[in-house]
Amino acid sequence: MNKAQTLKRRLGNPKPFLSVAWDTKDIPNQVSINPNLKWKDINWKKVEKSVFRLQKLIYRASMSGELRKMHRYQKLLLKSYYARLLAVRRVTQDNQGKKTAGVDGIKNLPPMQKLNLVSLLNSRYLKASPTRRVWIPKPGKDEKRPLGIPTMYDRALQALVKLGMEPEWEARFEPNSYGFRPGRSTHDAIEAIFNSIKQKPKYVLDADISKCFDRINHDALLGKIGQSPYRRLIKQWLKSGVFDNKKFRSICGRYTTGRGH
Repeated sequence: MNKAQTLKRRLGNPKPFLSVAWDTKDIPNQVSINPNLKWKDINWKKVEKSVFRLQKLIYRASMSGELRKMHRYQKLLLKSYYARLLAVRRVTQDNQGKKTAGVDGIKNLPPMQKLNLVSLLNSRYLKASPTRRVWIPKPGKDEKRPLGIPTMYDRALQALVKLGMEPEWEARFEPNSYGFRPGRSTHDAIEAIFNSIKQKPKYVLDADISKCFDRINHDALLGKIGQSPYRRLIKQWLKSGVFDNKKFRSICGRYTTGRGH
C-alpha cells in the first residue's frame, strides 16, 4: 500500500473526536474527548480567538528577542487542537485551491474526514510527499508559470506551521515590505511608494530572480530559520521534490544569477 492509499485509509477511519477544555488564561492547550463533536458545531470565533492569543505571545517574544520563550510558544501552537482545527479549515474550506488535488488524489473532505485530519496532525508526522506541479497561464502573457500542489495532509501541516511562523517573522520584517504579508495589500504598497516619491523622484530597481523557488539555496533558508521547532518539517518539504508531467524530479536548492532591468 503506497503513502496516498495509507493517508486515505487513515482519514476514512472514524476516530474519537476531540474538543478543547481551557486550562490556563494565556495558553489554552488541554484536550478532552468529546465523541459528539461535529464539524458544523465548532465555535470558530472561539477557535480563532484562542489561536490569535497564542500568536500574540509568539510575536511579543520575537520582538523582545526571547527566542527560548518564542520557541516554547511555537511548540504549544503546533500541538494546539484549536490551531489544528483552524489549519484544516483554511486548506479545506477557505483557500481558493481547496479542490485541487496533489499526488494523493484528494480534492475535498467531508466533515468527518476533516476532523480525522485534525487528529492525524497530532500523531507521528508522516514523511513529506512530493508536490504535484501544474502549469497555469501568466496574466496577460502567453507564458505559463509552475504551481506546486502539496497533498492534503502536507497542506494542513504547512498551514499549521504558518500559524506559528508568521507572528515570529512579522515582528522581524521591514515596515516597507508588503508582499505576501497579512493585513497588507497592493494598495498599501502604492500608497507607500507615492509618499516616498512625492517630494522628489527616486530610482526604482525592478529585478526578477530566474527560477527562484527551484534554485534558491536551501541551507541559506534553513540558516535564517535557525533552531526553529519547525526546522525538521521545513527541511523535509524543501527536499521532497515535485511530480511534473508524471515524472519525479528533486529540487536542487542552489543559488542562481538573477536578471534585472
